[in-house]
Amino acid sequence: MDCLFCAIVKGDIPSGKVYEDESCYAFLDIAPQAPVHCLVVPKVHIASADAINSENAHIIGAIFTAIPKIAASLGLANGYRIITNIGEDGAQSVKHLHFHILGGKKLPENIV
Repeated sequence: MDCLFCAIVKGDIPSGKVYEDESCYAFLDIAPQAPVHCLVVPKVHIASADAINSENAHIIGAIFTAIPKIAASLGLANGYRIITNIGEDGAQSVKHLHFHILGGKKLPENIV
């Protein structure tokens, strides 16, 4: 499988790592859309939110348990946004489930 995010998780491609545990890996986005913009990916390949099922849902729970820790480590005490894109029409550029954490300023309401 040729997956950019799987290669990043394995360490084959360098990244600006901000967090790692047994379930997920978080790194800085290379094209930030906010002053703070990182991606959180599961360490196992899940194609998108459409591929979440009863066998891998616990990984998503672990990611959402990690997100507040990641946000705090990035100094996002005043709030942040979490976004995931699904499929071509949803503008998913890498076919590996990932959550964008955006913050560092008051975000406009039309960025969803």
